[in-house]
Amino acid sequence: MLASNKGTTRPLRWGRFVHRNRYLIFGLFGLVVLASGFYGRDLGKHLTQEGWFDESSQSVAASKLADSTFGRDTDSDLIVLYTAPPGGTVDDEPVRTAVTAELNRLRSSHSGQILKIDSYWDGALMGQFADASRTHAFASIGLRGDGGTDTVNNYMAVKNEFHSGTPGSGPGGTTVQLAGMQPVVEGINTGMQNDIHRAEIIALPLVAILLYFVFGGVIGALLPVLIGGMTILGTQGIMRMLTDHLQVNVFASAVVTLVSLGLAIDYGLFAVTRFREELAAGRTVEEATARTVATAGRTVLFSSAIIAVSLGALFIYPNGVLRSVPLGGISSVLLAAVLSVTALPATLSIVGRRIDLWGWHRLASIRTAEQIDAGFFSRLAVFAMAKPWRVIVPVVLVLLALILPFRHIAFGGLSERYLASDNAARVAQQDFDRTFPQFRTDPLKLVVVGANPQQLSDIRYEANQVSAPLMTGPFDPVAPTKDAITVLGSGLVDKQDADKVMSALRAIPQPPGVQVMVGGVPALERDSILGLLHGLPLLALILVVAAIALMYAAFRSLILAVKAVAMSALSLGATLGVLTWIFVEGHGSGLFDFTPGPLMFAVLVLIVTVLFGLSTDYEVFLQSRMSEARAEGKSAEEAIRYGIAHTGGVITSAAAILIVVTGAFGFSDLVLMKYIAYGMIAALLLDATVIRMLLTPAVLKLVWR
Repeated sequence: MLASNKGTTRPLRWGRFVHRNRYLIFGLFGLVVLASGFYGRDLGKHLTQEGWFDESSQSVAASKLADSTFGRDTDSDLIVLYTAPPGGTVDDEPVRTAVTAELNRLRSSHSGQILKIDSYWDGALMGQFADASRTHAFASIGLRGDGGTDTVNNYMAVKNEFHSGTPGSGPGGTTVQLAGMQPVVEGINTGMQNDIHRAEIIALPLVAILLYFVFGGVIGALLPVLIGGMTILGTQGIMRMLTDHLQVNVFASAVVTLVSLGLAIDYGLFAVTRFREELAAGRTVEEATARTVATAGRTVLFSSAIIAVSLGALFIYPNGVLRSVPLGGISSVLLAAVLSVTALPATLSIVGRRIDLWGWHRLASIRTAEQIDAGFFSRLAVFAMAKPWRVIVPVVLVLLALILPFRHIAFGGLSERYLASDNAARVAQQDFDRTFPQFRTDPLKLVVVGANPQQLSDIRYEANQVSAPLMTGPFDPVAPTKDAITVLGSGLVDKQDADKVMSALRAIPQPPGVQVMVGGVPALERDSILGLLHGLPLLALILVVAAIALMYAAFRSLILAVKAVAMSALSLGATLGVLTWIFVEGHGSGLFDFTPGPLMFAVLVLIVTVLFGLSTDYEVFLQSRMSEARAEGKSAEEAIRYGIAHTGGVITSAAAILIVVTGAFGFSDLVLMKYIAYGMIAALLLDATVIRMLLTPAVLKLVWR
């Protein structure tokens, strides 16, 4: 449709307008992006660690009630684990004197950050804060703040005061380790900030090198990178603006950086490729620019709309982190699309036929339509359509086999296990849990409201009866009853038993007028996991309906729309199976340097939405060329071949570029970022090869007429 003169008259107007005003448009958008980048230069300081939990859950209500009544439970903020010098004990006078003096100094010098300190050396009542051999003891330090960003900042202000990390460097010759919630959270926060920095500093130069071999010229290679860089700068300002109105989790920022950078470069690649094709067809720079905007530009807008809708589906969840991802992601994806139909075509017009300047002639030569039609991807499409069932059956069987491991999927919450195996906070937490198995830095809690002493005693008895074998000890009050509210706490021996214990506790009969709620970090995590799983059917429905509607609006073909969604679903299912096989079952843990375990609960829905959007994105570019061929009167089979031939190389290159960008996150020290990175790599490899180049032409040969 877009290829005919009549159909392209109106869309060509914008491209010609951009050509005539190319310097003004590029300068205007360049200034806006620079201003946005300058405004967002301190984004990292405004990101939070909050928003992981389901705000509509009972556990959140219980936690808020307990915090508002008794204040935030700070016991698990920072655990300082002391190990006596070889041959000594924590009761030795030099150790006792030195540690006590150090803790007293911290109380006075950091009163703005430290709320309280309880330690083994505070008196006889604290004897449980040491192990039986008295080689290890600990102090529990409560930090000021609401448990979010302020608390992490307070930890950062005092962490270097403990001389941890070097054996024997602590007070009295002790070895000091820092465990607890805030060291783990800070480790994840620092890791994500490093991931973002690595992607911005390392990925862009690598992408430029890869694009040089795609285009064979320096100018052509730099233009997609330019759009990627402009998108990063613009996105920083957008994310910084969002932090003034809502909590933006650092995890959301990392995901947005990954998606927006990859898509912006992909959009630039598609536009530059189309521009070179138009020049090769003998058109003027103005006509080439206009037709690039009318074809590739239109496709980019539809692609960005599909990805924006996919990300927008996350709004069904009440978790703050899952609501900040679509806000930032939609803004950045739409920015990438706008830049691709304004600043990029303006730059193409400025560069003109110098697009292959400073290039290697063998690579830089622009291929004509005839050369493309005789190329590898054209022959591949012909092969797939010759005997479609011989292609469809084995490919689908392989994809179904890859999906099978997904049945073993398991989910978990924030944990030190997501940090690198040699991370100091992880090692300290594991040492503490092993040395003091009766303590848990994240206990399960019962919040009892309105119970008299006898009712409270009965509830406590029932709770201990139904959960005793799975807990580190009985449920005991964590503070005296206040305003008819009592909080009982105990630690789980194994977090994997959280669902069983919570179900039993919530089944305890409640006396009339008494309310019993289950809270604490394990309950917060499990309620969030269950909420996410319960929302998956609605999420899938929104993604499928929205994708079909947008694909139909773009191509006016229900068959193409349904086929696109089916291909995306197969790709997504296979990717989730691969992730489960690797990260949950542990295959390749040594190679990829991670500890196998449950999948971080928020990552699943992020992977579903991001990968579904990206998969459908490639389908848009493929089907746009097929639709052009059909509009010119070609048969369905010829249109399929034409579409594969003219997009196979660019889709493969786009996937390779996204793999490079994603690969920067694959070197993360955080397992949850490895999930996303390797998940996207697996999806891209499947999507850009067997699904797009083999399965799609074979299926369309049977169903498209």
